[in-house]
Amino acid sequence: MPDSIKKVLLGALAGALLVGFAWHAMSERTKRAPAAAAGPAATKLGAGKGGPPAAGGAGGAPVGVIAVPARIERLALEIEALGTAKANESIDVTAKVSNLVAVVHFDEGQQVAKGAVLVELDGEQARADLAIAEAALKESTSQYKRSRELYTTKVLSDAQIEQIEATFRSNEARVASARSRLSDTVIRAPFAGRVGLRRVSVGSLVNPGAVITTLDDTSRIKLDFTIPETYVAAIGPGLEIKAQSPAYPGESFDGKVSSVDSRVDPNTRSVMVRAILPNEAGKLKPGMFLTVHLKRSESDVLLIPEEALVPEQGDVFVYVVADGKAVKRRVQIGQRRVGAVQVTDGLVAGEIVVTEGTQKLREGADVQVTSPPAAASAAKPAGSASRP
Repeated sequence: MPDSIKKVLLGALAGALLVGFAWHAMSERTKRAPAAAAGPAATKLGAGKGGPPAAGGAGGAPVGVIAVPARIERLALEIEALGTAKANESIDVTAKVSNLVAVVHFDEGQQVAKGAVLVELDGEQARADLAIAEAALKESTSQYKRSRELYTTKVLSDAQIEQIEATFRSNEARVASARSRLSDTVIRAPFAGRVGLRRVSVGSLVNPGAVITTLDDTSRIKLDFTIPETYVAAIGPGLEIKAQSPAYPGESFDGKVSSVDSRVDPNTRSVMVRAILPNEAGKLKPGMFLTVHLKRSESDVLLIPEEALVPEQGDVFVYVVADGKAVKRRVQIGQRRVGAVQVTDGLVAGEIVVTEGTQKLREGADVQVTSPPAAASAAKPAGSASRP
């Protein structure tokens, strides 16, 4: 091959190598350009362990939230609960001994006075036993009196007079026992009230504990209901209540709280309250289901918007803004009204709580607070609270 042709081929090969090297250098410069333009942020991103940092985290942009201050407002306590009516006094009328029913002295549903005879059982045997005991006592009484006279003259010894006196005392006890057995055959009302249905007939054999009828004093009704433990401090004897029954639509029954149970149920975190309702008309019956309304005068309470609450695993939290950062705070809540809730522990008036954007926050995140729109931030008029 001539030398001229070799020189041409070598020149073409060198030119191709130079073009390829230039193209490769330009490609590498293009790849590095976006990373260089990103600056320090790209460097931090590359140093991470698999993705961008959490929203509002250290080194990230602040999270925009809407927040308002916790405020003190006047609020009336109003609780609604469900209760069960009970008689002021209530018993099952039963017999103490096994015997036959001789006479029934009451009518079903009759109002009876305290001490009124309700039922007489067969008392022939009891009366006979009493007569025998009284005869023995009469004889021993006469003998005891004569013995006392003889003892003063030293005719009887100490042992003899003691034996006679013991017989006398024993016969006295037998009379008392016989009278008690006879009284057990007469069943009386232990208090004034209304008898229920008759469950025996004349000639029926009744045994101890067998129910003959019921007796209820319904001149007053005990109304038992439960309230959450957060209201215990606000409920006390004398607080007025109103109760309503589905049996009397549109009618309410006024009463007062008489007592609050000394223990809180550890399972339901509620406490039993008892109120007394006058029932002269007899409309309320034991066992009736009633809706209870309690209300007391207004007081100053700490309120926050309801949307600020963050429930987690049975607890309630809020995010408080402090020094430009989000602080997660556990709180205790109390009564509610539309759009607001009382905070009984965990916050103080004036602290800034996040109402919108809580789902984007983490503990210690940087935040940028935006005030709510004027219509939403306007103070709501104080109202009545309801049970949560």
